Amino acid sequence: MRQTLSVLAVLTTAAAVASVATGAPRTQRSAIAEAVSSPSRTPANVARDQYRHPVDTLTFFGVKPGNTVVEIWPGGGWYTEILAPLTRAKGNYYAAVGPDFPNGGKAVEAFKAKDPALYGHAKLVAFPAEAGQPRVPDGTADVVLTFRNVHNWRMGYKRNDQDYSPEAFKQMFAMLKKGGTLGIEDHRLPESASAEREKSSGYIKVSTVRRLAEQAGFVFAGASEVNANPRDTADWPDGVWTLPPSYRLKDVDRAKYAAIGESDRMTLKFRKP
Repeated sequence: MRQTLSVLAVLTTAAAVASVATGAPRTQRSAIAEAVSSPSRTPANVARDQYRHPVDTLTFFGVKPGNTVVEIWPGGGWYTEILAPLTRAKGNYYAAVGPDFPNGGKAVEAFKAKDPALYGHAKLVAFPAEAGQPRVPDGTADVVLTFRNVHNWRMGYKRNDQDYSPEAFKQMFAMLKKGGTLGIEDHRLPESASAEREKSSGYIKVSTVRRLAEQAGFVFAGASEVNANPRDTADWPDGVWTLPPSYRLKDVDRAKYAAIGESDRMTLKFRKP
């Protein structure tokens, strides 16, 4: 019996190797891992993988190479370096930049100019889009992703300190297909903390994000602890920006904050029914 099992194990392994050698279809996770390991990524961005866990995060959100993916506020392009190459052959990638549109898309435009083969298909749109601005067409996105931005909308960033998170969720809901996914990662404020801290600390409660999403029509589809950091107590002198990579206090207790690492983050998935 043992000999039979050993032979079966050898044959199974040989078949798996042969499958890879003949170019078997990539799995969702292997396609993401390939994009994450690409030499085209900036070394400084790669160094943050230990905190941002891009393979696990995008796998949890269900991102596939053939998807139409919208990234809300790509900023300097940390995830652009992964999502644009991932979708270049079969999918679509929208970089939805903020109220400073189109200036907020300079990083994405720089990527496109540097390497059109990887980034040329990226489309630049506004978010939240105003009348007359280019936007993601309603009902076209498979996945909408936003990383560490809901707290900005809640704080009224670039909108005269007025909370515009309900409008942001409304527009994300509109751009998704039925059954599409909204993936959110953000700095997590403990549920026991005062809600007032959401207005200044850069942290936000899971319950607040869920309320905003569900009021817009989304259905909660799950949570992952892949980006959790139990060392982060979320009560720092200069809010979340005390921690790396911002180090807003500069050299004050820098070693202490470096040892804590980047913030404790929620990773939530919602579905458009």
